[in-house]
Amino acid sequence: MKLDENSIAIIRHLRDGRKSFKAIADDLSLSENTVRQRVKKLVDEDVLEISGLVDPEAMPDHTVCMIGVKLDTLNLVDKAKEISALKGVVSASVVTGRYDLMLVVLLKEDFNLLDFYTTEVYRLKGIRSVETFVVYKGYNLKVPYVY
Repeated sequence: MKLDENSIAIIRHLRDGRKSFKAIADDLSLSENTVRQRVKKLVDEDVLEISGLVDPEAMPDHTVCMIGVKLDTLNLVDKAKEISALKGVVSASVVTGRYDLMLVVLLKEDFNLLDFYTTEVYRLKGIRSVETFVVYKGYNLKVPYVY
């Protein structure tokens, strides 16, 4: 789907997912129905997903980690998809650089980093090494709640 200026403007307005179609339409000088149809098309084509995000720093007993993963396989996309289904994983991305994948993981008091490695990552084949980066302070760090 090709995104035009109106679709991009609508997406920007939806940073606040609670903003009404009428308010967006009024601001962009479009009809409310046009905004509604554009949003539906963006969602139907998997360009846009409207969801609630949380600030993990505002949630007691939650921690965000970024994990660099080196693999023994060149099947990076399938491995990223497999890892993205693990408990606690917010996102798994195929990247360039010293790692093959970068993960964002949300942990909580009763499912900590040790639990993540020993119950989730342990059962996967093809992982050569991992390096964990605990996020102590993040700016504009909002994640979907995965539990």
